[in-house]
Amino acid sequence: MEHIYSLAEVDDLPPIIVHRTTMRVIDGMHRLKAAMLRGDDTIQAILHDCDDAGAFVMAVKSNIQHGLPLSLADRKAAAARIVRLYPRWSDRAIAEAAGLSAKTVGAIRRDTPGTAAEVRERVGRDGRVRPLNTVDGRRYASELIALYPDSSSREIARKAGISPSTVRDVRDRLNRGDDPVPARRRPGNPDDRLTPEHKLQERIKSLQSFDCRTDILQKLSKDPAVRLTDKGRAMLRWLSSQCQQTERGEEFLTDNAPEHCSELIADLACSFAAAWLSIAGEMRSRSQTQS
Repeated sequence: MEHIYSLAEVDDLPPIIVHRTTMRVIDGMHRLKAAMLRGDDTIQAILHDCDDAGAFVMAVKSNIQHGLPLSLADRKAAAARIVRLYPRWSDRAIAEAAGLSAKTVGAIRRDTPGTAAEVRERVGRDGRVRPLNTVDGRRYASELIALYPDSSSREIARKAGISPSTVRDVRDRLNRGDDPVPARRRPGNPDDRLTPEHKLQERIKSLQSFDCRTDILQKLSKDPAVRLTDKGRAMLRWLSSQCQQTERGEEFLTDNAPEHCSELIADLACSFAAAWLSIAGEMRSRSQTQS
């Protein structure tokens, strides 16, 4: 009610968003109640034509961008519903809609029964469809290369359902006499648990107590020691930029990195993660000392 009273004092309320088919308010319920509170007969509205699922996603996106923010529990519940509505959406696409991290959405997906059945590919934030597992595609591409050696990588990629860069990597492996599927991607690979990535992930889990970047930044921004000092604001801007670069980098590298460079980029990412892990250990140690 306090938020509604404050909105009632605003002369020109922004338009609300309404689902044309059902006339339900998608975004702006507090503005609507504020207009009613002060006796307005009308309010500006934008009507959207979409199905119920699309209306729900639009409502969630709107409510994490302005107004009274959704709580972490609300956003997790919204993500669980979006996972059920759009099981083919990638974790990053759902994370962007719900204001969560992709890792949190992945955990929600694993805890949501039936969402992984028959789903062999995911649709990313850019609308591109990517297979969950390229093993079958690589095997099929190797057969096509043997049958049609003069076919272009793009043509084979289209038939096998993988990217042209993956096809080029398959060609290189076949030319060297290697298996078209890297050892790390083969089912039942006993070395999976020994990769640097898994070791870092286990170490991070032992230190991490709160995994949503958006919520962490919001908590920091509300701390007077951060918000009211030049050093604090500078630190917050730097951390925000790091989060944005990381989120953009995940999809950028997935889309643009050549297949044969994957190992080098993985090692580089591990070095960054190790550096941040060292910072995390230092910060955690300082926190425990002060308490």
